[in-house]
Amino acid sequence: MSEDSDNARSASNEQPALTAAQAAAVAVECLAELTSNDIKGVTRVEPTEDGWLVEIEALEDRRIPPSADIMALYEVEIDFDENLLAYRRIKRYSRGSTDIEPRVQR
Repeated sequence: MSEDSDNARSASNEQPALTAAQAAAVAVECLAELTSNDIKGVTRVEPTEDGWLVEIEALEDRRIPPSADIMALYEVEIDFDENLLAYRRIKRYSRGSTDIEPRVQR
């Protein structure tokens, strides 16, 4: 075998197979630790060139009645080694809100 094919194989062996479910779990754990928000669920998991983009819904502020709670959507980027690359809040809204905005395409 040539040196190039050996390097290609070792590079592919170094990158662990991280499933969408595993990426979502890692993203939830990271976001909960960083924000201390009550995580309500994962709304999207999408592969990227460097790993996974995970969208997470979180409770930011409890209100009375609960339909007035302030919710947020976060995007969390995880690499193939389960490291947090970035996170950002992309939207805040009232839990009872029926205003549905179209998702921004990247």
